[in-house]
Amino acid sequence: MLLADVARASRRIAATSSRTEKVALLAELFRAADPDDAPIVVAHLAGRLPQRRTGIGWKALSRPVAPAAEPSLSVRDVHLALDGIAAVAGRGAQAERVRRLHALLGAATADEQDFLVRLIAGELRQGALDAFAVEGLAAAVGAAPAEVRRAVMVGGSLGAVAEALLARGPGALEEFRLDVGRPVLPMLARTARDVDEAVDGLGPCAVEEKLDGIRVQVHVDGSRVRVFTRTLEEITDRVPEVVEAAHALGTTRAVLDGEVVAPGADGRPRPFQEVAGRVGSRVDVDRARRELPLSPVFFDLLSVDGRDLLTSSVAERYAELARVVPEPMRVRRTVVADPGDEGARARAREFADEVLSRGHEGVVLKALDSSYRAGRRGASWVKVKPVHTLDLVVLAAEWGHGRRAGRLSNLHLGARRADGSFAMLGKTFKGLTDALLAWQTERLSELADGDDGVTVTVRPELVVEVAFDGVQRSPRYPEGVTLRFARVLRYRGDKTAAEADTVETVLSFVR
Repeated sequence: MLLADVARASRRIAATSSRTEKVALLAELFRAADPDDAPIVVAHLAGRLPQRRTGIGWKALSRPVAPAAEPSLSVRDVHLALDGIAAVAGRGAQAERVRRLHALLGAATADEQDFLVRLIAGELRQGALDAFAVEGLAAAVGAAPAEVRRAVMVGGSLGAVAEALLARGPGALEEFRLDVGRPVLPMLARTARDVDEAVDGLGPCAVEEKLDGIRVQVHVDGSRVRVFTRTLEEITDRVPEVVEAAHALGTTRAVLDGEVVAPGADGRPRPFQEVAGRVGSRVDVDRARRELPLSPVFFDLLSVDGRDLLTSSVAERYAELARVVPEPMRVRRTVVADPGDEGARARAREFADEVLSRGHEGVVLKALDSSYRAGRRGASWVKVKPVHTLDLVVLAAEWGHGRRAGRLSNLHLGARRADGSFAMLGKTFKGLTDALLAWQTERLSELADGDDGVTVTVRPELVVEVAFDGVQRSPRYPEGVTLRFARVLRYRGDKTAAEADTVETVLSFVR
């Protein structure tokens, strides 16, 4: 399939708000796609790179390259070219990446260049594309959408299901079932403002601690244990503690959902980035284990002793979990059996407060009668976390790409030092509406005191209120910390830079 076909479909999908039309456009595209191309097409349409990282920065993407007159690139050509760019390493790597990138862009038409730049930059947004793609795929091959959706849930990848369906038709759906050893996409939670709001929406529910660690899915098959992350990356050899814990379970065949954490000497969890660094390390695991031992905590059971539990209720799955997993390895929880019982609701609020006091993220509430919806952010799981905010100063902004081209987008955020200067804490473009982008471009242009074509530095006068999930250590920034998941809430025209939050305030959030 030509890249031009995917780029054209992407534009048309983005241009319509009609669900029916989006599904029809996707069905048309899938009918024309080769089965081998399906995983690439699905990923690119959703704005994802199969390579995840390419090492290409904004500066390289912003350099103009003369486009080709006619389309000739296939999606496979693009995939292989990006594979090659991602694999470049050693001396002169950046120059070689840029050379390869420009060769790729030079073979693309102007429309294809626009698509590629936005894809590589992470600015290709198609909304809930995967949900539409399931229906489009079903329509393309004449399968029931519900059956395709279930195949994706247990198959772990929309691309893999698409490839099988396009090659073998609806009969291929029988190949996709919950198998020990093949990871499935994890169920996700929606957000509520507080425990009471969540209980009101769910009815009878369990309230579980939300741990600030690495989500893992553990597959036990006799003596063999395999461990996967939420992105389905296998990390078995990096977490020997999890493997040992799995061997101690009361079953020899199971699929468990849980979290890996690193308790400190005081019992409080070590910071998320330390756990992520440990799990991400591929060298000298024994030494890493001595320096930062990990502990698994399980909160769900998807399969046990050959029985698929995906359609079983939360209450049933937890009963089985309690049967096979020792209490120290199970998530702490309380149950609100009757939402009208004010005493039970009060205990749930107290439980949430106690979870926060022990240094965890918050709580997750789960409807007791709900099934496990792999890969979905279902309404039956709701998370409640405290929202932290800071008033920070805008130090610079980066010119946007694609839909944000010509507007100042990615903000550089700073906190006030005691001497009146500002320390950069990180960047964000999250939370910026089109109206806010237009306003801040005009306002920051008035405050500009430098522009290198990529980044506009500004006089530190504009204060912005930012929400964030936490503060983590980072050697990339001058005070050694950065914000986790920062997003813009609003500009504070009522505050001057001298009233912005201080570095000391930011550091108080470090656990």
